[in-house]
Amino acid sequence: MSTQRIALVTGANKGIGYAIAQQLAKAGVRVILGARDAQRGQAAVASLRAQGLEVSAVALDVTDETSISAAAAVIQAEHGRLDILVNNAGIFDPADAPPSKASLAAARRTMETNFFGVLAVTQAMLPLLRAAPAGRIVNLSSSLGSLTLNGDPSSTYYAAQYIGYNASKAALNMLTVQLHEELKATGVIVNSVSPGFVKTDLTGYGTMTPEEGARLPVQFALEGTESGLFFEPGGRTPW
Repeated sequence: MSTQRIALVTGANKGIGYAIAQQLAKAGVRVILGARDAQRGQAAVASLRAQGLEVSAVALDVTDETSISAAAAVIQAEHGRLDILVNNAGIFDPADAPPSKASLAAARRTMETNFFGVLAVTQAMLPLLRAAPAGRIVNLSSSLGSLTLNGDPSSTYYAAQYIGYNASKAALNMLTVQLHEELKATGVIVNSVSPGFVKTDLTGYGTMTPEEGARLPVQFALEGTESGLFFEPGGRTPW
């Protein structure tokens, strides 16, 4: 069996996901790009292969359990294990807002992708991660998911009230905490990582490029022994 590490990055055909896939591949990891749209996934693969990088794509819609199961079956058949899972796929809905004004449909859509989607993918990939010598899970979170920062009037995040998005990332952080506890005897490391304030199609504005935003998630995907924690570019983030 090859010792080259195998990684799956969800939502990897553009933005931070693409940059994470690119940086992992440059570090010698065999990267599988999960993409909801198969054509866009193949276009991203072509772009990365043109850079001499070893990547492939798998059709993966994190809100479709059939799609998730099929992707897990492909990885099992081709590699027999998964060393790294980066749960990057996520959405922000423009109809999200403070609790009194938010669209319920928008909040549900956001929670479906950002929390239930991650839970479903992680459940499907756990047997493959357990089959790896040292499995790692990186959950792409946000400082907006910190209950501590949301409740601190001095925080720069205090006024950013998007009940669907913030709650979805808080739920994702709970998944990190509980996964760490459940998996600590298996050697699988799991952390929440906020990439920082990145300008992507998701936000439309920000202070960091996707390449800059990918650095911290990639760092936690590749190295370190800490688990069950929440990090952003400035260091540890409070839950």
